[in-house]
Amino acid sequence: MNLDYLVREPENITPNTPILFMLHGYGSNEQDLFSFRETLPNDWLIVSFRAPRSTQFEGYSWYDIDFNTPEGFIDVPQAKEALNSVLESILKIINHYGLTDSKVHLCGFSQGGVLCYALALKYPELFNNIACLSSYPEDKILDDIVKDKKKLERLRFFVSHGTDDAVIPLDWGRKAADLLYDLNCYFTFREYMSGHGVNQKNYMDLMDFFSK
Repeated sequence: MNLDYLVREPENITPNTPILFMLHGYGSNEQDLFSFRETLPNDWLIVSFRAPRSTQFEGYSWYDIDFNTPEGFIDVPQAKEALNSVLESILKIINHYGLTDSKVHLCGFSQGGVLCYALALKYPELFNNIACLSSYPEDKILDDIVKDKKKLERLRFFVSHGTDDAVIPLDWGRKAADLLYDLNCYFTFREYMSGHGVNQKNYMDLMDFFSK
């Protein structure tokens, strides 16, 4: 499945031009995280995907969510299908631009962050910096992750969560710190006085992470 996306191209594209792929949250669209491009490095390629499933109010989702039950918080077959679509699209875009020596980064919010954890931990050789915002690692799609420390050591994670998040509980977000610690991954975990979103301090720290 080919995903729709927005792209910002830098003036010059070489085989080692960094590229950042963005995955929005449930009920949102590709415009959402794409607004971050104003403060991201000018020499990066930035691609913001639109999830394949329609939701109410002209939004999109990577998979259906039943908000009434913790068990229904992820439709596993749909999530795995979405993962494959994102991976396929990422590889096509990297190939299209001839980015043979590029650093490849991920940024996901909420449901998009769930997919970013899975992508990075299943295919660590592909990625470098990964930001997971107001999200959590979902065990149901982390069944075959790489556990080889040598392969995982190239990854750098920035994980953030709001202390008053009413959509994804802070406890779920904190699971990321336990998982990444157990895998010996490099990560920064930060909590902010906010709800299910990115406040100004969170945004500044995120930009700092991507500028290094």
